[in-house]
Amino acid sequence: MDETTLQPDEFVLYDLRVVVESVGENCTCDVRVGDYFEARGGKLALPDGQPFCLYALQSALPLLPAKQRPLQPADWMTTDTRITCPDPACRLILRIDRVARRVLRHDDTSAVPIPQS
Repeated sequence: MDETTLQPDEFVLYDLRVVVESVGENCTCDVRVGDYFEARGGKLALPDGQPFCLYALQSALPLLPAKQRPLQPADWMTTDTRITCPDPACRLILRIDRVARRVLRHDDTSAVPIPQS
């Protein structure tokens, strides 16, 4: 289903996987290369029992809503996928991957109705 076949109350978001791509030798976050969390719609999901660094998470969060949306091919958000932890000694690098396309309905994601024209 592409954007031209969406119903008037539907929109597209991508599910994202934010993966630990590398970890510096002085990192104290207790994360490993390959650890991840996912953004599915408006929710975060972590594998059972896997910790994730709060500071690395907070670096990624502001970018996720934009990365979830369809983008123009020349937009820098389509190509720039890496994020660094704010702790310079840690040198943890995260990578944002799109893993699935999801069609959502407005009324399932907002309490505010769509204005009628």
